[in-house]
Amino acid sequence: MATLSEKIGYALGDAAAGGITWKIMSIAFPVFFTSIFGLTVADTALLMLIARMFDVVTDPLMGSLADRTQSRWGTYRPWLIFGAIPLGLVFALLLYTPDFGPAGKRVWAYSFYLLMMAVYTAVNVPYGSLLGVMTQDDDEKNQFSSFRMVGAYAMGFVTLLSFPYILEFIGGEKVPGSNEYTIEAQQHQYALIGVIFGIIAALGTLACGLMTKERIKPVRAEKFSFRQFGDLFRNLPWVYLTLIGICTNFFNGFRYAVAAYMFTYCLGGDVNVTNSLFTLIINYTVFMTFGEATCMIFGGVSPWFTRKVGSKRKAFMWAAVICLVFSVAFYFVPMDADYIWLMIAVVVLTSIGIGLYSPLLWSMYADVADYATEKNGVSSTGLIFSSGTMAQKFGTAISGSLVALALGFAGFSSGTDELGKTVVTITDMEAVRNMIWLIFSIFPALIAGFILLISSFYPIKK
Repeated sequence: MATLSEKIGYALGDAAAGGITWKIMSIAFPVFFTSIFGLTVADTALLMLIARMFDVVTDPLMGSLADRTQSRWGTYRPWLIFGAIPLGLVFALLLYTPDFGPAGKRVWAYSFYLLMMAVYTAVNVPYGSLLGVMTQDDDEKNQFSSFRMVGAYAMGFVTLLSFPYILEFIGGEKVPGSNEYTIEAQQHQYALIGVIFGIIAALGTLACGLMTKERIKPVRAEKFSFRQFGDLFRNLPWVYLTLIGICTNFFNGFRYAVAAYMFTYCLGGDVNVTNSLFTLIINYTVFMTFGEATCMIFGGVSPWFTRKVGSKRKAFMWAAVICLVFSVAFYFVPMDADYIWLMIAVVVLTSIGIGLYSPLLWSMYADVADYATEKNGVSSTGLIFSSGTMAQKFGTAISGSLVALALGFAGFSSGTDELGKTVVTITDMEAVRNMIWLIFSIFPALIAGFILLISSFYPIKK
């Protein structure tokens, strides 16, 4: 029986990876690379596409390697223990803007983004695989998954809520006659953000590796064989679940990637809500924080909800319906900062669905891993969970890439001039604003509809 401290330790792993590094990469990187770092829209889109092709190779290889690891710390835990510091260090370097020209910046961004994906894979694939060896009890797996999601969303809440206040604390030079910081000041702010959150992410990852236990010894396939990859595609539950995983990350990816653009170009910048006690800065990270808090609450409710509806598949379908309905509803909210609380209300309602399905996804991967072990006679837990991580990165980054391309199509362009300065140009503001609104509402609604369809065919009835 797992202890409470172990469940908290497991939650710290995704608090570090999902709540800090991946959350910032999802919500801040598209606007950071185009509007602050100084990559062109095309470069940003290509960077994320190349990274996904890279992940197609590294994620399953990492899963296979993790399955064969034998050490005094276990099979999967050593990757967290020894990968913690590289994760924090590379993350910090990725948010640093060097004083280079266009070619130098391109090399820096591509090198460190790919390195970040490799380090993230080396830590997160074993982390996900831990769920398969900590317990055999299905309800306890759901509890671990729930703790994981609550940890990720709780830290995501802290990360996104604190983001604008940390930027404000760091400060810097502002544009004359404006309340906006200069590009150079923003570059300095994001560099320090990388250091601060990189340290926290490293500590959380290390704590997870030290606080968890591996109780189940995997049935190892000691010799490497490409047959295990073929077995994946013959595993029908894995095929459906991988498609579902990609779609859930497309759903989140569109919304997070475009949120910063929405505040800048649709709402006229940060929205300050003032009362007699304090002023609340609602920027794009704080806006999404309301959703994080909702996901945290309903991530904890998810095991109870699953028992009530009768199966994980049915719970997933209900969650997809919620996401679909309220994503469409957001499209009809007026594009005006005066309606900020209505926008937040719709985001909160949408996030109920996200909170309900997020823990289920990883618990379902554990079910698929058990199914594969029973069918094939050897463990492929790491390989199967690596596909979950690959789906996460594939869906999030491809959606970010598509956001950049869609905005470029609508009239948004960015880049670095010959002096190394970041330049942003918009040729059709109205088209850009409309495209942003569609990306935040209708695009995710279409994805939610596809999730509902695929979930209805998922064959494991637990």
